[in-house]
Amino acid sequence: MAAAFGTSGLRGPATDFTQQVCAAYVTAFLERCGEAPARTAYVGADLRDSSPRISGQCLAAIKAAGWTPVWAGNVPTPALAAYAMARSAPAIMITGSHIPETYNGIKFYRPDGEFLKEDEDPVRLRAEAILAEGRDVTAIEPGAPLSDVAESYVRRYVDTFGPDALAGLRIGVDLHSAVGRDLTLAIFEGLGASCHPFRRVESFIAVDTEALDPDDIARARSIISSEKLDAVVSTDGDGDRPLVIDGTGRQINGDVLGVLTSRLIGAKTVVTPLSSTSAIEQSGWFEQVERTRIGSPYVVAAMAAATLHPVAGFEANGGFLLGDDVALAGGTLTALPTRDAILPAVAALVLARREGLTLSALASTLPPRFMKADRVKHVAADKAKIFLGEVEMSRSFRLNFDTRLADPLEISTLDGVRMAFANGDTVHFRQSGNAPEMRIYVETGSLETTDALLGELIEKLQSAF
Repeated sequence: MAAAFGTSGLRGPATDFTQQVCAAYVTAFLERCGEAPARTAYVGADLRDSSPRISGQCLAAIKAAGWTPVWAGNVPTPALAAYAMARSAPAIMITGSHIPETYNGIKFYRPDGEFLKEDEDPVRLRAEAILAEGRDVTAIEPGAPLSDVAESYVRRYVDTFGPDALAGLRIGVDLHSAVGRDLTLAIFEGLGASCHPFRRVESFIAVDTEALDPDDIARARSIISSEKLDAVVSTDGDGDRPLVIDGTGRQINGDVLGVLTSRLIGAKTVVTPLSSTSAIEQSGWFEQVERTRIGSPYVVAAMAAATLHPVAGFEANGGFLLGDDVALAGGTLTALPTRDAILPAVAALVLARREGLTLSALASTLPPRFMKADRVKHVAADKAKIFLGEVEMSRSFRLNFDTRLADPLEISTLDGVRMAFANGDTVHFRQSGNAPEMRIYVETGSLETTDALLGELIEKLQSAF
């Protein structure tokens, strides 16, 4: 798999991000940005072993293109995006997010916000032309980072929610190798929580909040019990997907966090992909719910078209996109229309505290819909295409795969193949846009049924590939 645009950014094996590839894509991206007010571009990176090398290559490419490169350091993707957007400047984040450590990626931000699907083909074609010319530049050392990027991100939440927003709560912070681990700790402590940090590691761990390792849940449950915690919070590697485990030791799914956050901020329009639970519509909390394909660029585009404000967007992975400025206890939280992990983690706890409920009890106020996802790795795109075609078109194929899938009421191919059944359950297969993986999303009316059905289907999916 060569470096290519996926659901969110350029992704591929880390070895594919050569100096030539970085120079071509960065140059093409900056040309796409046009004449920014001050020709300055910010670069940040996650903690993967390959990220320093790719960062140096991108910084050199920015300089060679006649722009001023600014090294923001190892900061969360939303921290970099917020800082650059506030200055109408482009930004480049070196991250593979949640995919395996041997992969990496480049996520671009235009001066006015997220890099959209409409930007991909022009940048790709221009990059291919530059590669054909054989351009090359020499990588430069990043040097000391701009400290204000991290500091601004902490202030964004502490100042607007207030120093007592989480007073009285005991929160565990799973540090692992998340690039924003120290900032997460600083934010929760700044909001008044008593924090118990654990599992700081120096080697990169790919944490997928939609398909969490059972060992991570078991570890969190043990620490919740021994430390008498109200919750455990964390993020994925680049800080744009939240992980929240409630006081009973159960993970609060990302789309549930999104619904609760949208309620706290008073959103009138909610935009979310097909993979989010139908409890959003069933809650009756929002005037309008728009469904999209999976990927933040699709969510951003639909948010921009919304007419009822405030507008909020989120994905099933929990990454939250704030479309409008909103007033909170301590001040105004400015719009940040890109995935963020901190807002949904904080907002859910603030809402629970305001309602006088535990996080588990708050989540239970939603209609009982339970969505979970898993994946099968190392699935080639050509094999995935054949499988999805059979699932869509062939009843006998579905019957042989699993009798419960034989006769859906509806089949949607907006993104992969999503089947809706008479009992209200849904099963959704799609090929990941970021890695050679087949993903499956299952929604039913009970957690136990979802877990059981997902487990059985993932075994059959593994056998199929």
